[in-house]
Amino acid sequence: MNAHDPSGAGRARMPADVDAPDKILYGLTFRQLAILAVAALAFYGAWRALHQVVPAPVLAGAAVVLGGLVFGVAVGRRDGLPLDVWLLAAVRHSRAPRALSTTDTTSKTPDWVQVPTTKVMLPAPLKLPADAIDDGGEIRLGAARAAMIATTNVNLALRTGDEQAALVDTFGRWLNSLSTPTQIVVSAQPVDLHSAARSLAHAATRLPHPALSDAASDHARFLDDLAARKDPLRRQVLIVTRTSTGERGEHTARRRADHTVRALAGLGVTTRALDGPAVTAALAAAADPYRPPRPGGLAAPDTVITSPTPHQRHRRGRSRPT
Repeated sequence: MNAHDPSGAGRARMPADVDAPDKILYGLTFRQLAILAVAALAFYGAWRALHQVVPAPVLAGAAVVLGGLVFGVAVGRRDGLPLDVWLLAAVRHSRAPRALSTTDTTSKTPDWVQVPTTKVMLPAPLKLPADAIDDGGEIRLGAARAAMIATTNVNLALRTGDEQAALVDTFGRWLNSLSTPTQIVVSAQPVDLHSAARSLAHAATRLPHPALSDAASDHARFLDDLAARKDPLRRQVLIVTRTSTGERGEHTARRRADHTVRALAGLGVTTRALDGPAVTAALAAAADPYRPPRPGGLAAPDTVITSPTPHQRHRRGRSRPT
């Protein structure tokens, strides 16, 4: 790429890992230097205490072996994590309970239950990060709050070089405006075309013109055939904004979601901040993406259900004998 190349005028190289720690000395990070320094001090203390009672070759051999292990732990990586962080996570995982339950497990054992003679690992209470979802769509995460935005995607391949540079610049300005953790979730979910085809075929019989009815019936057959031959998927893009722990403000997460909607409007995408029922449906779909959505949607967890939905009342009225 030269200075006279107009297609690359707006391009800039960025590191793949933007969260990589800075190198302090000899290509090592502060964390790696701290591990090596602690190991060196420990070996120096052991040398001072044992050099008069243990032969020097034995101490030198032990120093080489242990030094190699410590150096491997300091600079090694596993599954994208530093090896020391990975080992600490493995220790915490081995000590964590294996089974989780939503009920209280500290209640007294009934008299009719036979107490096992060997040690049994009891299930621990299941602690979900979200406490509640209000009608405005804010998710309560203990002392923090979160909000969710649904958006469409952008096809950069159909844009010119200048348009791509403008879109990347707009997206970069939004990224630079972020001051709290923000997550972009892109997922593919199955689409139930059979239900859409049945609804379309049922509506085709009520159309006023025969040509419209034939076109709707033909499209319903096309959807049925497409669902039978393939497994159609739809792409869902969600953006989750949240507040920091202890940050004050009753609707801060919602304001940040509205700011995200305005900031991404320059990309030419359709964005909207989700309300309580929409957030509940999005979380339910994320937990079980292969379950088809319920007709009428899901109510928010704090919503009081006082009567059946009109759809259920209609079905219940039709099944009642006359």
